[in-house]
Amino acid sequence: MSESNPSVLELRGSSISYFTGKMENYFRIKGIPYRFESMRFPGEVKRNKQVLGLSQMPVVQLPDGRWMTDTTKMIQWFECEYPERPIVPDDPVQAFVCYLLEDWADEWWWRPAMHYRWYYPEGARFASGHLAQEVMGGLLLPLFMKRAMLRRRQRNGYTRGDGIGPDAVLGIETDVANLFSQLERIFSVRPFLFGDRPTLADVGFAGPFFRHFALDPIPLQILRHTAPKTLEWVIRVWNSRLESAVGDLVSGIPDDIQELLKHLSRGYLPYLNANVTAVKAGKTRFTTTVDGVTYTKARTSQYRVWCLSQLRDRYHTMSCEAQTALSGVLRSTGVWDPLWSDVDLPMNDGQDSRLPFWGDHKMTMVNE
Repeated sequence: MSESNPSVLELRGSSISYFTGKMENYFRIKGIPYRFESMRFPGEVKRNKQVLGLSQMPVVQLPDGRWMTDTTKMIQWFECEYPERPIVPDDPVQAFVCYLLEDWADEWWWRPAMHYRWYYPEGARFASGHLAQEVMGGLLLPLFMKRAMLRRRQRNGYTRGDGIGPDAVLGIETDVANLFSQLERIFSVRPFLFGDRPTLADVGFAGPFFRHFALDPIPLQILRHTAPKTLEWVIRVWNSRLESAVGDLVSGIPDDIQELLKHLSRGYLPYLNANVTAVKAGKTRFTTTVDGVTYTKARTSQYRVWCLSQLRDRYHTMSCEAQTALSGVLRSTGVWDPLWSDVDLPMNDGQDSRLPFWGDHKMTMVNE
């Protein structure tokens, strides 16, 4: 990572941010030179809205002055600009599953990650102290007030304020434990999700793990005791470089990856469909029970409608032969039906079509 060369791109975010960490892992794997700078609030919020349509973390400024947002679309753009050693497998079925796993990591595990950070006093003490000093330096308030503001904002907006009531805590933590167990089995037999080198799926899961589960006090302790090989994988991804990110991938979709697909088919995809129903009804909040957990008054998200649409569009661009092979995997793992549950998605005209250079409807996440 370059510290001073003005020709490298600039990544602005937080050193404990979910999506900033995901983007850093990607840049390191691809050997793309970047300079990290902490985002400063409130001053940068106005700038981001002017140049990107919204303010969220992270943002990237290219050497030519253009600004970018949305990690998924940024990675797709950089893959075109830096085609050497792509992180998306050549096999179209594996490629689709990688995109699906990345979406799951982005839009589902974000909530449990925020839960562990802000629900428990240990996590909230660590994160509020760090963020108050790193990204809120522009606010002329005492440190204790900044920390209190952050705790209140994050809990009201992203944990109990986004559907995690007291009755949901046990279910959410059980869901995380199941994920840890599934990943531990995978990393007991191979170094990365699909084989000997990292793929988009590994980059996607770097989001919840690198800067949350493997950093925050409570989930880190759980990982140490229940999933040490998964903890090793977190470091392995961070240490991967262009010259070392080589090796073979497995054939097809292994049984242990299919277990992950079964997991997301029970919770994430039904949740996306409940969100679609709420958006259609013009609701700003909705309550739904998926995989045995009730999310009470969760926020609707127009962006997550777009996420579902993107997965469907990707399937439609595949060859007939690849579609046939993929549909067999999706049907056997329970993904197929919820993927196509609602035929008519409530998309806005041209929604998010200008990403990564302009965002329309993504949920604004100031501090992660």
